[in-house]
Amino acid sequence: MICSAKGCREQATWGLLWNNPKLHTAERRKVWLGCDEHRVTLGDFLSMRGFLRDTVPVDEIPADAG
Repeated sequence: MICSAKGCREQATWGLLWNNPKLHTAERRKVWLGCDEHRVTLGDFLSMRGFLRDTVPVDEIPADAG
């Protein structure tokens, strides 16, 4: 799995679970993947919009997320 940051080709080590409450039901989780370098900046982007719900290691991403 590759990091979701634009132009990054590093291996993802984090799953950033998010949803847009205007578009998604409260229990739905979308996933962005982040490498160690981009985990914080991706999380900050989602947090500023009120979308970030959780950050977990990639091996702990729920099977129903996505």
